[in-house]
Amino acid sequence: MALTKITSSGITDSAVNTSKIADNTIVDADIASNAGISPSKFGLSTPPTLTSFTPTTIDDDVGGNITITGTGYVAIPQVTLINTSTGAIVTASTVTFTSATSLTAGLPSGGGSGIYKVRVENPDGLAVQSSSTLTYSSDPTWSTAAGSLGSVAKGASGSFSVSASSDSTISYSVVSGALPTGLSLNSSTGAITGTESGSDTSETAYSFTIRATDAESQTADRAFSITVSVGITEGGGFN
Repeated sequence: MALTKITSSGITDSAVNTSKIADNTIVDADIASNAGISPSKFGLSTPPTLTSFTPTTIDDDVGGNITITGTGYVAIPQVTLINTSTGAIVTASTVTFTSATSLTAGLPSGGGSGIYKVRVENPDGLAVQSSSTLTYSSDPTWSTAAGSLGSVAKGASGSFSVSASSDSTISYSVVSGALPTGLSLNSSTGAITGTESGSDTSETAYSFTIRATDAESQTADRAFSITVSVGITEGGGFN
């Protein structure tokens, strides 16, 4: 078979060299468009590409699946995560080959909280690593038991608190129901304080749900209540 003659103008500066031919890493970008050839002319494969993956955050406590989109996938690639700080490697427990442009990788629990790059390697050894990152992180965990936080007398000051923990900073918010009038939630500390100023005429329980959100936007909700107690007012006349 006749070979296409490659001119100096057809190759980018120092792109195609002995080592690239030896380790099978010549890619289209290494050869100028006017050369009229491609890596396949050398009997070489084209490395895969990785365009995106979703979701970008996985709960480290339970693991989960990510869908990877790109090109050039060959059944069945290996998918690994590389910690950007420590270099630790987590290997996907399962890889489902959907097509040459789509994969689903099952990521194990306990991979270790951190920021990771995603790497896909085809059976022929050609690989690609993502430019974007995936976050392994644990969901917030509540330490305050659900249910009643206590009671506050009508017109009196009240002080309560809720607490949750995670592998990053927690913020708190009321996502349903309402606190007793006059009380407010500190979004940073979980403290509920204030002076009751409602118009209740009898004992009233206020139910509400507080959401704990960590820095990776993972959430955990818990339902609570605070009761407003109303004292008995006595009065009367004598004849």
